[in-house]
Amino acid sequence: MGDHKITCWIFGGASVSENFRVEPDIIDFVIAADSGYSLAKRMGITPNILIGDFDSITESLPDKYDSCQVIRVKPEKDDTDVMLAVKSALEEGFRDFAIVGGIGGRLDHTMANIQTLAYILEQGGTGVLIGERDEVRLLGAGEYSFPKREDAYLSLFAYGGEAVVSISGVKYELTEHTLTDSFPLGVSNRIISDNCQILVKSGRILVIFSCTDF
Repeated sequence: MGDHKITCWIFGGASVSENFRVEPDIIDFVIAADSGYSLAKRMGITPNILIGDFDSITESLPDKYDSCQVIRVKPEKDDTDVMLAVKSALEEGFRDFAIVGGIGGRLDHTMANIQTLAYILEQGGTGVLIGERDEVRLLGAGEYSFPKREDAYLSLFAYGGEAVVSISGVKYELTEHTLTDSFPLGVSNRIISDNCQILVKSGRILVIFSCTDF
């Protein structure tokens, strides 16, 4: 895929307002997961692949003359449609994912998509759920930096057990603090420097940006 960092955009079926838009780069790859095809189409985006069992899609499927490849699967399956899209993209070599319409709808689907972020991480990739009011990332051990956002709170949650975390450049800093998955210590922080620095010494954390006008 060359020297460019190509993102695989996956469109899910969570409802968003008419004003919500994303703009994949021209070099990026786009997969619509079932009813995510309607969301992509409304944004004027033609997916490279449409995949799913099509139990919830309301649009007419692309025909054989369209540039979109259609992959139909049986309804009786273990994978969600978004997970099917992720697995298909991983097989093609993609490791950077942006999942739109994967948060803010049904809670069970949101939870499934957060677990899908964990699957992406375990495969050596990175992913973000992009909603109208929230962005969610799952990070493993390592150092990370995020720019200041006046419009969003920053929250950290341990995922799958304990996580030892340091964070600076925020209103409430931590130094090698052990976050657990049974106490929400890291909710509603704010970045007060140009950038915040997060060090995950061990474990995994969810990093969530939530709009302040919610």
